[in-house]
Amino acid sequence: MSRIKISRPAKAEIDRMGVESWGTWGCEASTFDWEYDATETCFILEGEVKVKTDQEEVWIKPGDLVTFPQGLKCVWEVKAPIRKHFRFD
Repeated sequence: MSRIKISRPAKAEIDRMGVESWGTWGCEASTFDWEYDATETCFILEGEVKVKTDQEEVWIKPGDLVTFPQGLKCVWEVKAPIRKHFRFD
């Protein structure tokens, strides 16, 4: 199974990718199970979340560009209300 990929691209790269035209999603502090039926790429605008899988545990924060692979099963622990731009491939 592929792993979660996190990078911190420069603003020019974010602009080139057209991130501001992607959908926006947010939620309050909470914990929930999630499974990705498509690959998701998202850019974190606000908040903090810990994502746990059987293989890893990652912390995601503002400025992170994150790719969740198709088929990934995980638990989201939203520590501070999160807001993100997202797209599915």
